[in-house]
Amino acid sequence: MKNILLLTIVTGLLTAACQSKKETSTNMTNPFFTEYATPFQVPPFDQIKLEHYLPAIDSGIAQQEAEIKAIVENPQEPDFANTILAYDQSGELLSKVTSVFFPLSSAVTNDDMQALAREISPRLTKHRDNISLNPALFARVKAVYEKRADLGLDAEQLRLVEKFYQDFDRNGANLSAEDQAKLRTLNEELSKLSLQFGENLLAESNKNFRLVVENQADLAGLPEDVIMRAAEQAKADSLEGKWVFTLDKPSMLPFLQFAQNRDLREKLYRGYFMRCDNDDKFDNKEIIKKIVQFRDERAKLLGFKNHAEYIIDVNMAKTPEKVYDFLKKLWDPSMKMAKADRDEMQRIIDREGGNFKLQSWDWWFYSEKLRKEKYNLDENEVKPYFSLDNAINGIFYVANKLYGITFEKRADIPVYHSEAMAYEVKEADGSHLGVLFMDFHPRAGKRVGAWCTSFRRADYKDGQKIAPLSTIVMNFTRPAGDTPALLSFDEVSTLFHEFGHALHGLFTDGPYRRTAGSVPRDFVELPSQVMENWAAEPEVMKVYAKHYKTGEPIPDELIQKLTNASHFDQGFITGEYVAASLLDLDYHTAKNPAISDVRAFEKASMDKYGLIPEILPRYRSTYFSHIFSGGYSAGYYVYIWAAVLDTDAFQAFKETGDLFNPAVAAKFRTLLTKSGSDEGMKVYLDFRGKEPTIEPLLKKRGLQ
Repeated sequence: MKNILLLTIVTGLLTAACQSKKETSTNMTNPFFTEYATPFQVPPFDQIKLEHYLPAIDSGIAQQEAEIKAIVENPQEPDFANTILAYDQSGELLSKVTSVFFPLSSAVTNDDMQALAREISPRLTKHRDNISLNPALFARVKAVYEKRADLGLDAEQLRLVEKFYQDFDRNGANLSAEDQAKLRTLNEELSKLSLQFGENLLAESNKNFRLVVENQADLAGLPEDVIMRAAEQAKADSLEGKWVFTLDKPSMLPFLQFAQNRDLREKLYRGYFMRCDNDDKFDNKEIIKKIVQFRDERAKLLGFKNHAEYIIDVNMAKTPEKVYDFLKKLWDPSMKMAKADRDEMQRIIDREGGNFKLQSWDWWFYSEKLRKEKYNLDENEVKPYFSLDNAINGIFYVANKLYGITFEKRADIPVYHSEAMAYEVKEADGSHLGVLFMDFHPRAGKRVGAWCTSFRRADYKDGQKIAPLSTIVMNFTRPAGDTPALLSFDEVSTLFHEFGHALHGLFTDGPYRRTAGSVPRDFVELPSQVMENWAAEPEVMKVYAKHYKTGEPIPDELIQKLTNASHFDQGFITGEYVAASLLDLDYHTAKNPAISDVRAFEKASMDKYGLIPEILPRYRSTYFSHIFSGGYSAGYYVYIWAAVLDTDAFQAFKETGDLFNPAVAAKFRTLLTKSGSDEGMKVYLDFRGKEPTIEPLLKKRGLQ
């Protein structure tokens, strides 16, 4: 018996040793468990495999749990260093892994990665809840918060304490144990639902719809480069000899704008606006019902009337009522202009002998005719000057003139996809500022739209600054044959926009993770949208807008046409955006959030405001990813709220007579650098010296 017991013990020790050796070996081969041996410690994308994420996330969770345990069990009285700062610095490994996984799950996902996301998201939700609902941790944070005035803290330390206390309070720390249990359940369900909403939309957009054109006559009206790209798409889809158009906007919008076949325009647009609304396995209506219901329950549990009140409480706007009032000031003039444009387009239809009433799928086609008629402006005349390479030169030129920074393309920096490019960003003195990744074209496994994120935020470790790794991702028109990627001016503006977000990330500097670069949701689009102003300036266009064949700068006559047409179609552009913003708010302020029919709710909302039937909201409910799978719920309004700020901010440059005024640029860089150091309006006032008003925006859009 004694020998058997000894054998059992020895066997157990050998098994444990083998297991430990196996785990150590796994850790050594998992890139997340080591310092990256790459230029600027960029993630080694070629070494990171799918099987590396989950072990690293589990280890990251365990590591942060241990860090929280150490804070909680510290026998010393809670203070800034042993509680607030220690908490701020926790979770380094977890952040290292998630800041790779989630950006890649948007840019290069597949079925396996989506399945992994479904496994990871609930774990992270549970982990976050375990921290925010940890009573002992909250007790220490609250203790520091309550005596914060007596601790001799500087302004940034004081803000960090107040923000952490606010975070805990808003995440249920002051709730009873019973209500905290309810909150955990709601948070877990919402994370799953949001993920499923996004997966359905990705599948529907990338896999479920193709407009296949077999008869060449049906391509009448389309520019040659559009036809070439459609032929290349068909070849990629094993349909050589045909033409394929997708729901990606670079494919869809030129078709809606130029294709003479009205039936096919309707078919394509209907495929777009009926995404995830076809009562099939990708339908999102039931998911929306649950999300709206659960968000409302969570908000009320936390002491708010509704989800919108909960979200906007920490924004610059403060209340949903103020947002509604703001949107109303834009809605009425935009609808007035849209109705006038609709009537003019109907007159064109009638004049040409078209025996039909203008519909939503006709808007782009006839607005293009109206633009030519009013301003003698043809988009196909403009696009040769806006090759993608030219537009990239434009953003780099503006950034260099404003801030002195430079961009060096580096082939030795790892990238996550063969189409992505990496640039080292340097200060005027040649010192390293960060890395910028750019990824431009649609592909399977990449979600629609354009966005900016980061693989690593600016940070400090042992007193040394850690440089940020920013990335901007687009879905721009692809090259076709020997023709480079030619962008519409809207696409050029999008590039400048996302580049502005990247600059915000590259310039961010602050001693604490929680507050550095952390701004209210309705402030966050200011750094991006202000950059769009330079894209449209004639002085700047003459530098970067050059004909891709001849190299000739864009002629003054064409710039003048673009300037003259800058107000054109603003009724539609502003109207469809405000409609979506109002729909978002209506979902999240509903007195009865138990929605029985999503289509009926959407229609009632739009009818209430008087949206004309020829225009749909920019995002219908079932593909409104900003609010149902992104971070903009009860906050889609923020783009146009920030437009008020960006119009006013750009005016600060214009008032000096110098688009690149060094003093103003230095002050604006300070705004970007220190943007999380105080409340949004205070940071803006420090830059501008006065509060902005809506009138300059109305004038800029021709709505006044």
